[in-house]
Amino acid sequence: MDWQQYIHSDPKILLGKPTVKGTRLSVEFLLGLFSAGWTQQQVLESYPTLTSEALRAVFVFAFTAE
Repeated sequence: MDWQQYIHSDPKILLGKPTVKGTRLSVEFLLGLFSAGWTQQQVLESYPTLTSEALRAVFVFAFTAE
């Protein structure tokens, strides 16, 4: 999966933290939800602008980030 289709950094959005394109949801925030026990279904229901592909990209990004 090419995470760059879904994740980007813009210095004007959340001080340049990696976010899901088209949202102000950072990778860090979303991973925090999962670490707090949220399920994919809960995240998608709470943030309807997200897609399952975008969430997959969050994990790919986190796994490949150095």
